[in-house]
Amino acid sequence: MDDADGRVTCAREMRRLATAFVTRVTARSRLPLDYSVASLRVVDFLIDGLRKGDADRERARETLFGLGAYVGEVLVRRAGAAWVDFDADQRAYFGRPVGVRMPDGRVWNPLGRVLNRFDSGVPEDSLQTFYLTLHGRPRRPLAQGVVE
Repeated sequence: MDDADGRVTCAREMRRLATAFVTRVTARSRLPLDYSVASLRVVDFLIDGLRKGDADRERARETLFGLGAYVGEVLVRRAGAAWVDFDADQRAYFGRPVGVRMPDGRVWNPLGRVLNRFDSGVPEDSLQTFYLTLHGRPRRPLAQGVVE
């Protein structure tokens, strides 16, 4: 997924993009997007709302990208992940230019996970459940704001 402007995104931009998305969304509403694990349930709720509103992927592109950046940033802040630029093989596999690397070396694709949740709409693709069952994360969440 490219960013909302159609530019290819790189790892060093993702924190800024997630923060800008949260600022923009929370300025219009009181959504509790606080980078907590519990806030991923809000992301699930927002995606369900987009689906019920009959938004197609293209019309929802900007919001889905922002939600993907947010989910990735939760992984960075809570699970000790780091944003990474995918190499050519990873880009081909994931279909995205960036993702996160967990402390154990595994890479994940939060942008793609958000799209999968949007496309499927099934509770089994919950982003909160994704985090809670994620391989490579510490068993206890890191303190808020701690980045390793």
